[in-house]
Amino acid sequence: MPPNTTICPICLGHPGTLPVANEQAIEWSAKTALALHCIVNEYSKFDRKHYFYPDLPKGYQISQYDQPIGSGGYLIIQIPDAPQGNRKQAKIRLNRLHLEEDAAKLFHTPDKKSSLVDYNRSSTPLMEVVTEPDLTSPQEAKTYLQELRTLVRHLNVSSGDMEKGHLRCDANVSIKFEHRGEQVWTPISEIKNLNSFKAVEYALEYEGKRLYEDWIHGGDTTRRTSKITVGWDDEKSVTILQRGKEEAHDYRYFPEPDLPPLHFTQEHIERLRSEIPELPIAKRLRFVEEYGLAASDARILADEKDSADYFEKAVSELQEWLNAKDLTLPEHQLKGYKLLSAWMINKTPAILLPLGQTISTSRITPENFAEFITLLLGNEITSSSAQVVLEEMAKSGAEPHTVVSEKGLQQVSDVGLLENACDAALAAHPDALANYKAGKVTVIMFLVGQVMKEMKGKAQPEMVKNILEKKLM
Repeated sequence: MPPNTTICPICLGHPGTLPVANEQAIEWSAKTALALHCIVNEYSKFDRKHYFYPDLPKGYQISQYDQPIGSGGYLIIQIPDAPQGNRKQAKIRLNRLHLEEDAAKLFHTPDKKSSLVDYNRSSTPLMEVVTEPDLTSPQEAKTYLQELRTLVRHLNVSSGDMEKGHLRCDANVSIKFEHRGEQVWTPISEIKNLNSFKAVEYALEYEGKRLYEDWIHGGDTTRRTSKITVGWDDEKSVTILQRGKEEAHDYRYFPEPDLPPLHFTQEHIERLRSEIPELPIAKRLRFVEEYGLAASDARILADEKDSADYFEKAVSELQEWLNAKDLTLPEHQLKGYKLLSAWMINKTPAILLPLGQTISTSRITPENFAEFITLLLGNEITSSSAQVVLEEMAKSGAEPHTVVSEKGLQQVSDVGLLENACDAALAAHPDALANYKAGKVTVIMFLVGQVMKEMKGKAQPEMVKNILEKKLM
């Protein structure tokens, strides 16, 4: 969106303008607080936070100080691929969740001699979640933010896209180490406005090492007692000093006179609580327990609300087919769920990406995807034919049985035809029998491949293998 095209007198802090609280933003903030196990305070108020900066034309920001919407709370994170010796799971305590108005966005010219200001996002509601100092590594900080993004997406309160500015991070970093028998904590650096998960991880890594090296070599870190604010230069991969960080009293907080206090009744809180859907952690666990998925697959499917909803709709359709075929034993069910999961995760994205589609926007309906899986379960098509079927479904939206029929992709399981193809493969490779009897058992897979090639991928691979094994004995 072009700069300064969605602005108004309130955004620009014109004299005589008055703010109006955004009711939906307040409700969404309270709902998020409940999902994060916070206490939603019965009474909450807005405050003025005074300081002058080009991105705040009023000279103050409307925020919340001592009576935020939510207090306390926590978020549990699973740290994937954590290095050996590091924790795999962590409970990150929260200090508060509050609402404030966003500031404008500054663009610095390449020569760093001037800046431009875009007020498009100025005065829009911004929900801020503040953690306790429980994160122990840059990787944990990145994982925490990813988990928070997943949660707000499931709540449908934000898309959480960092690259679009819908989620940003201010990260405080201090390093603890032992020096001459004493525990040392360096002063804190606050890294402002990190706008990608990689930037969070890299900036914390860099600033942590910089603080340590500066302290060890007797730099400013050994004398500084207050916090500083730094920015992250993505191109140079370095932090840049911006200013000394203000303390709370420097902002001269006082209650915002133009906005009334908020009052959350117990009935209001319970209504918001009832609107909270199944959250990502619970959904992952259920996908593992109910559908027998691997934890890694459950995470991939459950973390995106659209893919999770799609998967469960397809599962529902698949269950109907299994019941109709009297395949109700747990092993039948689990095989179907795992096959559905595997094709959704490993095959479908590569087909949809060139078409500019995602699973939720594709022409493949959950009903047709479930029917497609039944063709594989019933050995009506091979895996190679299935790839062709799925590609056509994505392009045209056709039903899988229609594609199979029109393209002649039905799997061949006629024993006579398969035996003839196996005989032809053995005749074309007369040394195969000797090699097999000499212990080179992998030759059989080569022969299976030759038969599949001859049958244009429509032969039943397991039947072909069994026939070849008998002929090679």
